[in-house]
Amino acid sequence: MSPDLTLSAAQFATKPALPSLASKDAARIDKAAEEFEAVFISQFLGAMFEGIKNDGPFGGGPGEGIFRSMMLDQYSKTIAGNGGIGLASAVKREILRMQEVAR
Repeated sequence: MSPDLTLSAAQFATKPALPSLASKDAARIDKAAEEFEAVFISQFLGAMFEGIKNDGPFGGGPGEGIFRSMMLDQYSKTIAGNGGIGLASAVKREILRMQEVAR
């Protein structure tokens, strides 16, 4: 026999509801942590691509240097959005810890 998982109206009314602000804050924290990780990855990739010359028979000339930074930004956002390197979860933990200390 399975337990009855339905709630009556009185039981439902006494259950504390999670404030919608908390879910918005959680989403903002996740977004901030992911953006921080994306900036870090962008700086990391920028250092990796620094030594690559943009000349040669198929080089893009001076414009390639300008668009390379945009390409690296998109790479970093994609990497961070797909799990990243684990930095976002550490940043999120620290943000949450700092909020708890502030309360």
